[in-house]
Amino acid sequence: MTPNLRLTATLCVALSLCAPLAIPGVFPALGGDARLTLAVFALAACAWIGTPVDDTYIALGAGLALTATGVISSDTLFGTLGDPTVWLLICAFVLAAAVTRTGLAGRAAAFLVGGARTVRQLVHLTTAALVVTAFAVPATSGRAALALPVFLALAKALADRRRLVVMLALLFPTVILLSAVATLIGAGAHLITVSVLWETTGDRIGFTEWLLLGLPLAVVSSHLAAEAVLLTTTRRADRAGPVRITPEEIQRHTESPVTGEWTQAERRCALLLATVVALWCSEPLHRVPPAVVALIGAVVAASPALGTVRLKDALKTVPWSLLLFMAATMAMGVALADSGAAKWLVSGLPSDTGPAVFLAVVVVVSTAAHLLLQSRSARSSVLVPLVIAAAVSAGVNPVAAALASTAAAGFCHTLPASAKPVALFADVPGVPTYTPRDLLRLSAVLAPLTAALVLLFAAAVWPLLGVPVTR
Repeated sequence: MTPNLRLTATLCVALSLCAPLAIPGVFPALGGDARLTLAVFALAACAWIGTPVDDTYIALGAGLALTATGVISSDTLFGTLGDPTVWLLICAFVLAAAVTRTGLAGRAAAFLVGGARTVRQLVHLTTAALVVTAFAVPATSGRAALALPVFLALAKALADRRRLVVMLALLFPTVILLSAVATLIGAGAHLITVSVLWETTGDRIGFTEWLLLGLPLAVVSSHLAAEAVLLTTTRRADRAGPVRITPEEIQRHTESPVTGEWTQAERRCALLLATVVALWCSEPLHRVPPAVVALIGAVVAASPALGTVRLKDALKTVPWSLLLFMAATMAMGVALADSGAAKWLVSGLPSDTGPAVFLAVVVVVSTAAHLLLQSRSARSSVLVPLVIAAAVSAGVNPVAAALASTAAAGFCHTLPASAKPVALFADVPGVPTYTPRDLLRLSAVLAPLTAALVLLFAAAVWPLLGVPVTR
């Protein structure tokens, strides 16, 4: 489909969705604000799906339209930029810049991967290392960029075993995407989910609560996915031979030293990162909000005496476009809830749907949503407000439903364009990598596997950790 034809089709779909909302006699239960909200929401969703326009530009336009029409106030729109989750992400990127500057990631990778003696050990040690990076680097695209030099070193060491290189190329983005659910800062979609929950239900999920719920799922799903990648990409003969990755081979693709004595900067940065993570995890004890802890860590990381990166250099790594997108979509979520639009959208759902069936539908829809909405944050912006409203109507705990939707939306492996890490590792110059056919083969196994795992955690594991399926 040509771009012009696709744009025309998108416009026709958007107009067909909005036209009934403009007729006063249609949908009499809808108020004026709800009609405007649904129209803006439909236009934004169609634009995200069917046009090449930047996601942030669309979200800002939608937020501005809702403000100009009086659905939400200007204080609501601009106040979302001051949300603690936004500050948490900004400061987390400053901390990540300090970690990257010191080269701690390369040293940690050399330590973990260097102990592998078999292909399966290499796969699972690499998986463990990638899961750990979720605590140091926010956003999946940043983790993918940080992990690329390690992959290049492994590819160089295994250059004579092509299938293993292709397998590793597929392993890195797969684990990066699935392990993001381990922490609140793992993806912008998580922060959107937390903010929408807070605005609509008053339930607040902190860093510690998310860690308790998300880390076990991240570890299990990442290692199961690693096995799926290994078995769908390689043959028995490929997995039979020994492997040996030396620190010297990793050093060739890393500027900072990966062996020898730690520098003063590395020691300070490691201590700072460990302190920040420990304070995040112990929030119930000291009651200092995670955003404040992150701000303290960012100030220390960029300080002239103790820091390892200049503040202006660290701020250049912050994805300001993502932050604006988050702020605008938070405002859209407030409009959906306050205007009654979200409640009306789900009012036609069967009221006798059981919690298990409801969660299964949420997980399946969220897993497949990446085929229409490539942006993970956009998926949460569209799905989470509706899932929360539907959960309240169905008698399901909205926290469990929102978490299940967000976790399931982490699967986005079907196409190279489905996620930035997948696109990054699909085209590495001079290195054999995977094809769209390899992705489809993996997705056929991984999609039902991850969906079933999320459903299992939502129904059986999270209730044991304080998040019941029903209230």
